[in-house]
Order: sequence, then C-alpha cells, then structure tokens
Amino acid sequence: MAIHIDDTGTLLHDQAASFALICPHCDVLAHMTAISVPSWNMIEATKPSHVGIVYRCDACNTPVFLKYPVKLYGNRRVELSLEFQELERPREKFEYAHLPDSIKLLCREALTVFSAGCWNAFAAMCRRLMQEVAHDLGEHGKLKLFDQLNDSREMAELDAETFNLLRRILLAGDQATTSRFPQVDADTAGVLLEVVKDLLYQSYVRRGRLQQAMMARRRYTNPPLTTNVTALNRTKL
Repeated sequence: MAIHIDDTGTLLHDQAASFALICPHCDVLAHMTAISVPSWNMIEATKPSHVGIVYRCDACNTPVFLKYPVKLYGNRRVELSLEFQELERPREKFEYAHLPDSIKLLCREALTVFSAGCWNAFAAMCRRLMQEVAHDLGEHGKLKLFDQLNDSREMAELDAETFNLLRRILLAGDQATTSRFPQVDADTAGVLLEVVKDLLYQSYVRRGRLQQAMMARRRYTNPPLTTNVTALNRTKL
C-alpha cells in the first residue's frame, strides 16, 4: 500500500476507497474522503517534513485533519508514510454513574489527556487516580487494588514485564522518589487505559450495578403497602 501526492496536487492512495477511521466528532467508524490537499508548488518550494491533509467524515460531514510524515521527495511526487497522526482523537468513554465525585473528576481528566495523545501525562494521571481510589476504599485500599491488578493480569494474560511496569505506575508508594517514573509509549498507554478501566469497574461499577439490581429485585418481590391495602379492600367488597 502506498500514498503520495503528484505534481498536480492529487492525493493518490491505494486504499482510498476503503480508508476508514473512528470519527472524533460522531464516534462512528466511517469512510474518510480527502477534501483538501496541499498544492505541489508549495510542497516543492518548502519541502516540509510533514504534510497535513483534511478529510471529510462521510457519516457526519465534519472535517478531520491528519498529519503524514514525508518519506521522500521523488521525481514530481512526494511519498508519505502510512503512519499518520490524528490531531483529533475520539474521546474515550466510561460509565461514570457509580464513581464518587472526586474519582469521577480525575477519571475524566485522565481520559481527556489520553485522547490528546500525551502518554506520560496520562500515566501520571493514572497514578494520581489510583491514589484517590485507594484512599476511598479505606485502610486496605492499596492491597485491594493490587489483588484486582493481579486478577486483571491473569485475565488479560499480561507478561511479567508489562505487569511490573503497570504496578510501578499505578501502585508505587507516595514516597517512592528513588526510581524514575517509567516512560510510556502509545502501546503501553493503551494497555494502561484498559487496566485502569477494569480496576474502576471492579471497584465501583460492578458493585453499583449489583446494588441497583438487588434494590430493584426487592421492590419487585415486596410491593408497596398501598398496593396490598387496595387488594384487601377489594377482597372485602
């Protein structure tokens, strides 16, 4: 698969007909149509290291901007890398209804940082978030999180290196200043995101849903007193 811009300013992409992304505006996996490509004269004169192209989401008609690294300048054409950068990423979603307010605030901020592609800042936010969760869970909150992290490790079949990295990021002591904070890349940030979501789900969402279900079940099996009184009056009549 190749992508390049020729000397007429035309974008030529082998997979243009099937090029699709999750739109950052409508959250739909939709085909992207190129609508604005830099002119060849401008590219030839300035020879930038990256080229920006504006696409249109076919689902919501909103412009989506992608930035491509330049691979090489050829004879009347410029070849682009397939590894483009999305300047607007879809927002990550989570069920906030069962989270305490302080944890909800930190979770929203962490997901916003992730959507911006700031991987190390996201990792730092995840540590701050887990500190707040451990405090909210009580005296043995950190131990509970470690047990849940072990459960996540087994379910996701994480290797020892990845698990130890996640443990250092999420559960390092407040006074752990002797070692440097781990560097995080995009792949590690993606794994970290899913693990944090799972820890929050186990700590709050699962419990909240179960409590709601039990309350609904009690209401179903124990109807209000007024209903019983009405039925009794009908019997007397």
